[in-house]
Amino acid sequence: MDFFEQQARARGQTRRMMLLFALAVLTIVAAIDLVAVIAIRSGSGGEGTSPIPALPIFIGTSILVLGVIGLASLYRIVSLSSGGAAVARSLGATFVSPDTASPQHRRLRNIIEEIAIASGVPVPQIFVLEQEPGINAFAAGYSPADAAITVTRGAMEKLTRDQLQGVIAHEFSHLLNGDMRLNIRLMGLLFGILVLTVIARQILYFSPRGDSKRDGGGGIVVVGLAIMVFGYIGVFFGRLIKASVSRSREYLADASAVQFTRQTEGLAGALKKAAGLDVGTQFQTVHGEEVAHMLFGDGVGLSGLYATHPPIVDRIRRLDPQFNPGTLRQEALVWNDPNYIAEDEAPAVMSDFVAASGSAIAPATITAQVANPGEDDYRSAMALHRAMPDDWLAAARDEVRAGDVVMALLVDAASELRAQQLKTIEIEYGAARRAGVEALLARSDALHRVQRLPLAALALPALRRRTRNELIRLMRGVWSLVMADGAVQVFEYCLARLVRDQIADVLAPVFGGQVGAQRLDDCRDAVVTLLSVLAEQGDTHPEISQRAFAAGAERVFPNAGLAYTPPPDWTAALDAALKQLDQLQPAGKQRLIEGLVVLLSADERITLVEAELLRAVCGALHCPLPPLLQN
Repeated sequence: MDFFEQQARARGQTRRMMLLFALAVLTIVAAIDLVAVIAIRSGSGGEGTSPIPALPIFIGTSILVLGVIGLASLYRIVSLSSGGAAVARSLGATFVSPDTASPQHRRLRNIIEEIAIASGVPVPQIFVLEQEPGINAFAAGYSPADAAITVTRGAMEKLTRDQLQGVIAHEFSHLLNGDMRLNIRLMGLLFGILVLTVIARQILYFSPRGDSKRDGGGGIVVVGLAIMVFGYIGVFFGRLIKASVSRSREYLADASAVQFTRQTEGLAGALKKAAGLDVGTQFQTVHGEEVAHMLFGDGVGLSGLYATHPPIVDRIRRLDPQFNPGTLRQEALVWNDPNYIAEDEAPAVMSDFVAASGSAIAPATITAQVANPGEDDYRSAMALHRAMPDDWLAAARDEVRAGDVVMALLVDAASELRAQQLKTIEIEYGAARRAGVEALLARSDALHRVQRLPLAALALPALRRRTRNELIRLMRGVWSLVMADGAVQVFEYCLARLVRDQIADVLAPVFGGQVGAQRLDDCRDAVVTLLSVLAEQGDTHPEISQRAFAAGAERVFPNAGLAYTPPPDWTAALDAALKQLDQLQPAGKQRLIEGLVVLLSADERITLVEAELLRAVCGALHCPLPPLLQN
């Protein structure tokens, strides 16, 4: 699946959805206006008086109805701006603690962390619907940095590791393809129309019951009835739009999950169990109609035009064309046993993760890996995750010590500078924080360079549980460590940028990861700055840097003859350029990243340092890359 194509498609789908909802709302307003004009004018024309003019009624009613829908929709969308965790908790889901003793919770956490590493995105927060025996899951949030993944107890108990991995990969595809932001907008728009019907019921309940000719009660009743009727009609069509959008995205998410894990049997097996279980994917204790379009499977029994998911048998047959539903009966007898718990097969034997420090990575078609990990990426992520030192991994998951991990990754190996940085930590955060950092540094030899950026990403779920002020203070502390020697190394910039971007998206999720509308031609100066910085930092020889810049610039702007102009303050210039380039259209980002790859591989290899810088740049552009660039 092409990430940039999906981004463009999601943007177009959002525009079409907004247009359809706008048409539905305008139709509702026009119908209510017409009824209001007729009812009020007919009720206001008593003896010796003239009916109220139609125009003021039309304008007043339109403003009132549009205001109610708009404000209610805005309220609902803003209420969900605190991230996917808010949606999970609203359904009664339980947060999975990093130090959980439950084997099933630990297995779920390991799967989600491995897939996050392979995808190059922050680890989502993890929740479980403990009282739900069906097989279901959903991802919620505005952006990957504030996302949460929720699974049911049934999914954890009834699915093997491969099957659960397929379900989680399905949810990650929604996360990577921008479906979550679309889902929240759908929830907000439908809520706005639904509030209209609630207000109409209140109007009818409290409307005067006297003689309509004396007090106008009849006109109020008619208007209230019209608002309720047309409001429900709007809800009906809104749900049709929501269901149609959801069905199309589900097929795409299934295909993406299979491409990701190369485990057709895993996802297909999960769907087969969902089809064979008596409870299926249905919610038993949660009222989930509002989030129905976000679920892995139909959770509320919607069917026909209202169905938010394709028939489960059709989804299975797309993955397994030879599937025969009749074969499920015998297996379902075992699955429906109340005591049945899925057992995992013996884990596959994998070679230890080995990557020599500073080793070269051959150039490849890297843009194909953006938000589009494959089997090799997943295997590499599993190896990276399993090889991480236990003390570093435990600290990254801990709410108190996650900041220690980020700071320890930035502490320099040079003794003099290290002492200065540790002193800075003690002054800013106290002796306890310094001791925590030093304890990790004592085991820094067990941490490979390739694991550093993924480890920082693993710390984000713990960091996002800190207060806003604590996060802002951490960002300042990170920059203080980077500038301890008055110079910025490439890795320092990459890590600081990764942490800053992810925390920024947590603090303001509504603005994180939006699909931009800027054209490449409108950002030419920013592109030149970015290419110049990468060319300069990628090689110490000016002539080689000049040739690399020319190659990358030619890929982005053919025959433009752009000049190589490395800025004196490369970090500030790069920050400013990336802020503008994040607003590029998907096609522009794709061409830009292709140019970066051409630039960095001009010497026929991409070093680990260059790969880290490319990953940091792609992260700032909200185009996540896996930690290793595959051939």
